[in-house]
Amino acid sequence: MTISSHPVSAALATLSALPQAEFTTRLADIFEHSPWIPERAWAQRPFASVDALHAALLAVLAEADPAEQLALICAHPELAGKEAAAGTLTQASTGEQRGAGLDQCSAAELARLRSLNARYRERFGFPFVIAVKGLSRYQIMDAVEARLTHDRVTEFETCLAQIGRIARFRLDALLGA
Repeated sequence: MTISSHPVSAALATLSALPQAEFTTRLADIFEHSPWIPERAWAQRPFASVDALHAALLAVLAEADPAEQLALICAHPELAGKEAAAGTLTQASTGEQRGAGLDQCSAAELARLRSLNARYRERFGFPFVIAVKGLSRYQIMDAVEARLTHDRVTEFETCLAQIGRIARFRLDALLGA
């Protein structure tokens, strides 16, 4: 089998051949409302694997200034928050939150999660971010409580690491990996 006959390799080859604007558009939803990340990673083409593409995207994030990193964290919606209630989440976020059962919270669970979100935002100045894939709503609420004990620097780095995990899940879904 040649590399180009493998669907993921073919998708990566096609993606790598795109002009910067199209490349950015195709990957715009990998990082929540932050197309600047794929835009900057474009220069590192071609990508030999999903791992290489993901690493290039994460390198852009790591090299970004703290204000850009904070803006990325703040672009993430609160879990089961006002965006979910209003139906204004991105398609990816809607599916991720639904997959974790956050759309099935009881009134008491929703009140607990919203209280935790508010405490978290008040303590750190940005929303709680976690890759929810594979987690239950109970595990997510427990994670918020546990992370409330962290200092701001640790939480900032934890959010960026979680954003990297979310990006990988989204890349895998986009590329069929």
